[in-house]
Amino acid sequence: MSERHRHDPLLVEYYDQFLDDNNLSAFLRHVSNRYYVGTLERLALNGERMARRAAVLALGRLSDYQSNHVLGRALVDLDRGVRVLAESAIALIWPRVGLAIHQRRLGAVEEQLDRGDYDRASQLAGKIIQDAPWIAQSWYQRGKAFFHLGQYEAATRDCHQALEINPYHFQAASVMGQAYETQHNLVAALEAFRRALRLNPNMEEVRARVIQLQRTLKNQ
Repeated sequence: MSERHRHDPLLVEYYDQFLDDNNLSAFLRHVSNRYYVGTLERLALNGERMARRAAVLALGRLSDYQSNHVLGRALVDLDRGVRVLAESAIALIWPRVGLAIHQRRLGAVEEQLDRGDYDRASQLAGKIIQDAPWIAQSWYQRGKAFFHLGQYEAATRDCHQALEINPYHFQAASVMGQAYETQHNLVAALEAFRRALRLNPNMEEVRARVIQLQRTLKNQ
């Protein structure tokens, strides 16, 4: 065994095997048998580069909203691989919040958003908000639905509320920026897009909008 492997946690060996065989189920099985979520969270923040990647990948599948803060910090990790994995992982845990009925309802809203039935999505999300107003994802979902329905002020309000509850919700910041831009409030749009980019530096489309808006405002 190499010097590197002798000093790396067992988690990295599991991750190396996953990279070789692309067997996610086996990776998660091995990890769940040997690691607690709390240990994975510590490795995600303080492990060496490959351990951080492995821990973030595992947390996205094995944890729930309790790991939001850790994965939110991983979004701005110095390693791009960690950041990319964190972007996928944190989106997976956001709907894993509340009771089982809340999670099922969040899934139903997401189905309506995917189908483009934004009116139905806004109604379903509104019911979740009435029952559990502390769930950020439902505010984001309704904000996204309102945006597509052309209700831009309502969209910005809901996305702002999502960010009040979950300060790592880069998707809500992005939709808020789009809503402000559509309303020709370019200063507010720029700030919202910058916020999204601070939360998730991997958002290249948002980065492009920031550059374009900066140029537009400079020339006004």
